[in-house]
Amino acid sequence: MKPIASLIIAASLSAFAVAPVVADDVDHAQAMDLVEKGTIKDPRELNEAALELHPGAKIVDTELENEYGKYVYKLELRDSANVEWDVAIDAASGAVLENRQDDDD
Repeated sequence: MKPIASLIIAASLSAFAVAPVVADDVDHAQAMDLVEKGTIKDPRELNEAALELHPGAKIVDTELENEYGKYVYKLELRDSANVEWDVAIDAASGAVLENRQDDDD
């Protein structure tokens, strides 16, 4: 993998949050390996898919989890009205699994 691509992927995957008991966080090195093997899509592509759902929003946090053998890329977005959104994307297919307004204050 080219060094610049590694840096971009590292930046995209560097902000992992604590996972619920049913899921395991995927660390940076493992995530890069999964991208290189083609197991999951590039985080930049997944970020773009989430931002298409909420044009003008900013990504606040991202994490990659292994939930029952399925890689799920989770994002928190904040839109221009300061509303937070939780988006979950199947990291292998790019399919949106969840897109809901964050109800946590």
